[in-house]
Amino acid sequence: MKGIRFFGIALVVFALAAAASAQQPDRLRELEKQVQELQQRLDRLSSSSDEAIRAQVEELRRQIDVLTREIENLKSTAPEKAPEASGSRGSFGLGPAASKVYGVTRGVSIGGYGEAIYQNFDKRTDGGEPSGRTDSIDLARAVFYFGYKFDDHFLFNSEIEYEHANTERNGEIEVEFAYLDYLIRPEFNVRAGLMLMPVGITNEQHEPTAYFGARRPIVDSRIIPTTWEELGAGVFGDIGPITYRAYLTTSFTSENFTATGIRGGRQLGSQAKADDLAAVARVDWHPFEGATFGGSLFTGNTGQDRGYSGRVTLGEVHADAKVRGFTLRGLYASGTVDDAAAINAANNLRGNASVGESFGGWYVEGGYDVALRREMTLTPYARYEWLNTQRDVPAGFSRNPANEQRIFTVGFAFKPISQTVVKVDYQNVDNEAGTGINQWNIALGYIF
Repeated sequence: MKGIRFFGIALVVFALAAAASAQQPDRLRELEKQVQELQQRLDRLSSSSDEAIRAQVEELRRQIDVLTREIENLKSTAPEKAPEASGSRGSFGLGPAASKVYGVTRGVSIGGYGEAIYQNFDKRTDGGEPSGRTDSIDLARAVFYFGYKFDDHFLFNSEIEYEHANTERNGEIEVEFAYLDYLIRPEFNVRAGLMLMPVGITNEQHEPTAYFGARRPIVDSRIIPTTWEELGAGVFGDIGPITYRAYLTTSFTSENFTATGIRGGRQLGSQAKADDLAAVARVDWHPFEGATFGGSLFTGNTGQDRGYSGRVTLGEVHADAKVRGFTLRGLYASGTVDDAAAINAANNLRGNASVGESFGGWYVEGGYDVALRREMTLTPYARYEWLNTQRDVPAGFSRNPANEQRIFTVGFAFKPISQTVVKVDYQNVDNEAGTGINQWNIALGYIF
């Protein structure tokens, strides 16, 4: 009889534990195992010839059945614990917060990131003239990722970005990406919707914990127009140490090209003109953990029914390696714009305001993680970059020397934990016109 009472008390304890563990899949599995063990022990007691014991055994069997059904119900309704966003790399080309949905089995995934930046500008340009720049502080971005895993094959992923805190001033609300994946196998999957273009290092990996600098590299703004997304469809996958992505998408519209680059021609999925489309592909090789070597190519016409093709071709190669606390990165990008003279005429651009027939830039950067305690790190870093948005211009036009820039950035990043960062750096900005303005930056960033 003491054994029967023990089993009865144990059942009550297990029932309470199950109710308290509705959000703990590991605990539920443990409870299942314990219920099975109780069932086996009751099976042995059921052979007793004592009718009273046998009656109590049957009652306990009934209670076990009720508890088993309750555990199954908890399993079906308990929310799954979302994977944590940490580190600097995620899945399928995205950052750790952006790719959280790939780590859940079913249901909703929520993540995000944000960054605020203080910029302190020199009062004079390199040429000694007043800079005209006012120091500023800005909540540059507050971003939320919403994903949903329908089953083992279908998932939805999105990024909603709020810029500059307030739409009544300079702020904007923008959908950075919103796409559906059909996951078939690691080597081959299908994606469709508004997608980040797989070009360069920063465009897909633009969370503040993933890159050096309070500001993103200028090459990744003027030459590769980060953040850059277009509507389309394509395929992606991992084949051993090789990863790839290839999409057919909307292209630029050249009506917004300027002397400072093609950035204004991004359509970003907003009532995009689709008379001209584009193709983009990327291949990366990962020879060992923490190392990436690869390149990408984009090409597409940009005339959008304006009487010329205006084909833009942009290619880049990149390398990113982490070894024993050291991080080294480098990128070289180069592009051409066909029919630049026709674009100038259509956009009413004259003199040194010409669109560049060719443009390009590169940067190298490095840092070293100094471990302080647990997750806390301090990382001194430096970056040098060169770019020119008017490397060549059509006959009859001239180049603006201010568009050939050299930027040297030096500073440090402090991470109390891997999901948060404070960056402090100084940028020396030179250009051929002598109008460069140096500045100090302080940035606060986070991911979740």
